[in-house]
Amino acid sequence: MNRIEPASQQPEKTKEPFSWRRELNQWALLILAVLGIHSFIAKPFFIPSESMMPGLLVGDRLIVSKFPYGFSYLSPSLPILPKMEGRLFGRMPERGDIIVVKSPSDGKDWIKRVIGLPGETVEVRDGIPWINGVPVPHERISDVELRVSPNTDCAYHPALRGVGADGAPVCRFPAWRETLPNGRSFVTFDLAQTPLDNRGPMIVPEGFLYLMGDNRDNSSDSRVPPEAGGLGLVPIENVVGRAEFTTFSLDGSATLNPLTWFPSLRRDRAFQSLRKN
Repeated sequence: MNRIEPASQQPEKTKEPFSWRRELNQWALLILAVLGIHSFIAKPFFIPSESMMPGLLVGDRLIVSKFPYGFSYLSPSLPILPKMEGRLFGRMPERGDIIVVKSPSDGKDWIKRVIGLPGETVEVRDGIPWINGVPVPHERISDVELRVSPNTDCAYHPALRGVGADGAPVCRFPAWRETLPNGRSFVTFDLAQTPLDNRGPMIVPEGFLYLMGDNRDNSSDSRVPPEAGGLGLVPIENVVGRAEFTTFSLDGSATLNPLTWFPSLRRDRAFQSLRKN
């Protein structure tokens, strides 16, 4: 009769003593990984103004990828690279891309749409961009209805106020669809005649971009020189990255009371692609 020997017991592993050095090393690696992603791959962005309505609303949060156009000395979130011209692994943005740039006038991050590329002549007549002497198709479409909230209102245009189908107050903005020469199409607002409706013509130099906001009456873009508080023509070095998609959006009604947080979410604006418009 065979006798079954008991399996030998494995010796218990002794627990390593706590080490502040090991803990600090792990935290340092984690911080470096987060900073690396934030600096060179992608960063979150918050929409603080109405310059890109209706595609982007005040309170939208979105992701901006930093690598599609290569890297410049302004790409890192921390100023660790020496100033240099051009971009490493650079690629020119496509017409119609929504991009984030460092403003030459104040050094802050601004978000606009690419309209004119290097070597092109850009002009604005009666609010319509002209590229190389050809007007961008500009079609009147149905009004865009936006629910009134602390982040979205039409206080400067009270005639646009109305009531939605559910009885909630809304703003109905006159809207136009523009289609750029490469087929990119998007909706713009142009509510009144302003000095910004007629600009140029201007030749875009090599290494620069002509940018405009979709809300044409409320955007200090390439139509406004930096000395007047606008963007002017933007050097390619100042491009931070390309807007990819929204993550979530807040209508501005949230307070310190946690019960107000969920109702303030604009649930229909989560994870919307910004590459299709």
